[in-house]
Amino acid sequence: MTDAPVLYRRVLLKLSGEALMGELDYGIEPEVIQRIAAEVAAVRKLGIEVAIVIGGGNIFRGAGLARAGMDRVTGDYMGMLATVMNALAIQDALEALDLYARVMSAIQINEVCEDYIRRRAVRHLEKGRVVIFAAGTGNPFFTTDSAAALRAIEVNADVLLKATKVSGVYDSDPQINADASLFDTVSFDKVLVDKLNVMDATAIVMCRDNDLPLRVFSMAEKDTLVQAMTDPDVGTLVTA
Repeated sequence: MTDAPVLYRRVLLKLSGEALMGELDYGIEPEVIQRIAAEVAAVRKLGIEVAIVIGGGNIFRGAGLARAGMDRVTGDYMGMLATVMNALAIQDALEALDLYARVMSAIQINEVCEDYIRRRAVRHLEKGRVVIFAAGTGNPFFTTDSAAALRAIEVNADVLLKATKVSGVYDSDPQINADASLFDTVSFDKVLVDKLNVMDATAIVMCRDNDLPLRVFSMAEKDTLVQAMTDPDVGTLVTA
């Protein structure tokens, strides 16, 4: 645990569904989700309120199903249900560490989780509970990136944290170009104009227009999430 002052009071962490797979080709790797839960627990010990949005790409991805011939709306709803499954798995892992966690869904599944109500979500956060937002925005054609930006704005998060497989935002794909340069900071407009593929354009515009800073970093290494709470040099900061 660090003694450095924390940078944020309330954060929203965006995780991809693929982040839960680990070395698997499909589904959830228990060791990965346990490590993520442990890092979230460490952030809570710093006194920071934590919300999470998780994708469903490890189970279903609506756009991919549509490319395979399925109706896009049907595929997107299947993707939303996949995010609920992932959210319940994260909730279970957090509760195993004696953290209070709530799953709030944008579509009604009252037997397994709460409906998303903004004021209730804020109250959960104020009481120290980790809130996991599931089912995206509840609408087809919107990604979980857009849902993350929307929920972060709605609950007045100080920052949107985007966990990726790389160390931050590069001027080109570092997995293809070995000479790609990492940005310490970059503007939302440059991300949009240069198509840097940080998040989808809708999410970037929402962050820009609502003055919500975005920090992009890698969770591939242990404790990076905790470091991002105290070290302003972790990853890339995207601002206006």
